[in-house]
Amino acid sequence: MFFYLAKIGYFFIQPSNFLVALVLLGLILTAFGKWQKSGRRLAWVGVFGLIVCGFSPAANWLILPLEERFPRPELNGRFDGIIVLGGAVDTIVTGGRGDTALTTSGERITITARLAGRLPDAKIVHTGGHGVIVSAQATEAEGAARLFEDFGITPDRVILEDVSRNTWENAVFSKDLVDPQSGQKWLLVTSAYHMPRSMGVFEKAGWTGLTAYPVDYRTRGEEDKTLGFSGASKGMRRFDVAFKEWVGLVVYRLTGRSTSFFPGPKD
Repeated sequence: MFFYLAKIGYFFIQPSNFLVALVLLGLILTAFGKWQKSGRRLAWVGVFGLIVCGFSPAANWLILPLEERFPRPELNGRFDGIIVLGGAVDTIVTGGRGDTALTTSGERITITARLAGRLPDAKIVHTGGHGVIVSAQATEAEGAARLFEDFGITPDRVILEDVSRNTWENAVFSKDLVDPQSGQKWLLVTSAYHMPRSMGVFEKAGWTGLTAYPVDYRTRGEEDKTLGFSGASKGMRRFDVAFKEWVGLVVYRLTGRSTSFFPGPKD
């Protein structure tokens, strides 16, 4: 139930959808005499919001604190495994085309392949089924397994969790499947903006010995605080991604699925 409520609820509050809906509602209201003034105001608020979110640095202001929360670590010592979160495989296109199609988060898979080469004794745990409401003909695990084999990673190193649909299920189902032992060390690989929530959720689910390894950065760093966008679609997409992550941090904490509102590195 949580999965469906989260997906449907976010559809309506997603900034791009919400602002477009404001514009349309405002235009509709202008057709009615007593609502014309309110309608024009709503429409202009929606237009202004789309301009700010699409062209200004607002999206970068939202996403930078998330991306900077966990620095990428030096790989010193031995790691027992690498956990890579789903989100890199487009399950709908993969199922339709019969070959792995990557999303804009494809770096989660490609950098995991690089880490597998640097850590030859580490197991590779990919966790992700298909996190969409509409039916898909493939799971993320299937698409990831195909790529891992292409990268030369032997199947005996790969553990596939192919049922989970969100970050909480990633953590719980992969833990049940792998049964990590005390004293083991694990790298957690996901997009940098998603890392604070992921670390909080995995630790809440009982994982220990985790080291965050953020990938898939969307910004260059602090200099992007003053950088706008040449196209509204790119800025709006980034704003949607960052907004969703901040909402997720709050919701996961309030529902007891995370260790804190804004998980960070331990001292």
